[in-house]
Amino acid sequence: MLIGEYQHSLDAKGRVIIPAKFREELGVRFIMTKGFDGCLYAYSPGQWEKVEERVAGLDFGGKDMRAFERWFFGGAVECEVDRQGRVIIPQNLRDHAGLVKDAVILGNRSKVEIWSREAWEKYAEENHSCEAFAETMAGLRI
Repeated sequence: MLIGEYQHSLDAKGRVIIPAKFREELGVRFIMTKGFDGCLYAYSPGQWEKVEERVAGLDFGGKDMRAFERWFFGGAVECEVDRQGRVIIPQNLRDHAGLVKDAVILGNRSKVEIWSREAWEKYAEENHSCEAFAETMAGLRI
């Protein structure tokens, strides 16, 4: 399971360190694509196959579903971790996530999310409420 939050900086070549705990689960090669809410998603090859299988079972007759498929899969790239634990984030993905210098890398169960620090802080400020989370957890009996 991918859990935790880490902060790293991108270098001049658009590389960022993937935390060692995440590299263990993602592997040396993994898939990165555009995510929702202005972040990037990174999946291990096994998790990516599960995503592909679920999407393959959907009806793509509708315009919105075709647009989603192009956006999500067309933006995907295979990344390879170098000896220093870094990956190059392609420019189109950096643009999508607004990644320039500082990144927040967090585990979200079956995938890793990569955010610009500014976008993550704004998202957290607007969406994180301990009281609302407490109610959710109570409703889930956690």
